[in-house]
Amino acid sequence: MEEVSVPFSVLISKEDEWFVAECPILGIATQGKTEAEVRENMSDLIEEYMEDPDTQKPSIKTMMTATISIVNIPLKMGVSHGRAEKAKAG
Repeated sequence: MEEVSVPFSVLISKEDEWFVAECPILGIATQGKTEAEVRENMSDLIEEYMEDPDTQKPSIKTMMTATISIVNIPLKMGVSHGRAEKAKAG
């Protein structure tokens, strides 16, 4: 078997006290208290995912050519008591 290094795109965000990592191509996510911890958790999770014989895997071509776009979508928001809410029409 030939070994190929596959770069998995992972999105990491901070949500309150947790770092959250998501691998969109595999549809998996994990969390950690630090960015280093969430990176390690995601690495372990990807390995477990790929080793699981019962989990359907994307093709190598799909994994190698997958792209992620991060876009900002403007939406008018109201703020009430320090929390964002959908702005009311009027």
